[in-house]
Amino acid sequence: MSKEMLEAFATLEKTKGIKQDVIVEAIEAALVAAYKKNYNQATNVIVEFDERRGDFKLMTEKTVVEEVHDERLEISLKDALTINRAYELGDKIRFEVAPKNFGRIAAQTAKQVIMQHLREAERNHIIDEYSQYEDELITGTVERRDNRFVYVKIGNVEAVMPRNDQMPGENYNPQDQIRVLVTHVGSDSKGAQITVSRTAPDMVKRLFEQEVPEIYDGTVEVVSIAREAGDRTKIAVKSNDPNIDPVGTCVGQRGARVQNVVNELDGENIDVVKYEEDPSDYIANALNPAEVIAVQFGDEDDEKSALVIVPDYQLSLAIGKKGQNVRLAARLTGYKIDIRPESEVEFVDESSDQAEKENKEAQSDNLVASDANSASDLTGDSAEEEPEETKTEDGLSEEVTDGETVDTTEE
Repeated sequence: MSKEMLEAFATLEKTKGIKQDVIVEAIEAALVAAYKKNYNQATNVIVEFDERRGDFKLMTEKTVVEEVHDERLEISLKDALTINRAYELGDKIRFEVAPKNFGRIAAQTAKQVIMQHLREAERNHIIDEYSQYEDELITGTVERRDNRFVYVKIGNVEAVMPRNDQMPGENYNPQDQIRVLVTHVGSDSKGAQITVSRTAPDMVKRLFEQEVPEIYDGTVEVVSIAREAGDRTKIAVKSNDPNIDPVGTCVGQRGARVQNVVNELDGENIDVVKYEEDPSDYIANALNPAEVIAVQFGDEDDEKSALVIVPDYQLSLAIGKKGQNVRLAARLTGYKIDIRPESEVEFVDESSDQAEKENKEAQSDNLVASDANSASDLTGDSAEEEPEETKTEDGLSEEVTDGETVDTTEE
């Protein structure tokens, strides 16, 4: 039996990744639980394991006393001396208990304890091993599927892919090799749980990291991703090196790099967008391939809204099929985008508006100066036309007009 026991330990460690020490602890705990179930106490139980032979021994320890009150815990001095004449009061004597003497209920308890310990050990092993792969791409094999999940074999464990993580239009048949993103590694009441996805936005990022070395080493950075899986994705990138074009780097020569990602995603359209610090330029880039005339922002209280003006003939292209283009652009940039055609919006250029304002102010100043000059001229003319009144020595007043003196004294 010992040989079979050791072989079973080796098989469990190979297939489940459970170490022998963990299995031994599980069996020891099971034997103690079975003894307690059978004898209703286990305070004096000791389990011994022989690693070389693979044998377990269940021992009970009894104290040598003068008078026995509990046979499960004590042994009389008289009985102890029959075993060995060297025993004295207070000594501890161990007795082996054969598990075959356990009842059916005790044996069932031992089995349950072993299975519980093994499940916990397997769950902890899976979590420890696969937590390092969380948010990473991994290749798996489709095993089966049902109405809720596609079950994917990853190494020695089975991961699940829920319906909302399955690509629309893709068929998953047994033995198909697929690349998935590990989105969650955890546990539930049934054990370890690994969830994978083919629709997560980060899957696109990981695929670009594998195709574009500049993204992997950090020269080109992925800023944001907006994705509607199976249809279209927008990915915003920026370069940390001024000599490198981020969009051209991601697209590759003749589109080879981005095409590899498209092929992996079963033909999903991918728009590579250049990230700009200026929100206006960033939003305009995000709406590609539509042409943008101007981007105007709302009030300070509503900083995350933008009005985008496009040519009339570009309106449908900017909005996209069922609003997809503007919807993805809004997710990519984080702005609420309202698109209006040029004919419906009175476009105001801030620079020309400022120049016009300054021009009006200058004209107003000139007009005020002109009015002042006119008033001054009018005052001078009146003074010249008014007759100059003088008085003679005898008190008579005279008016001088055009060089002639007129006597105005009443007779």
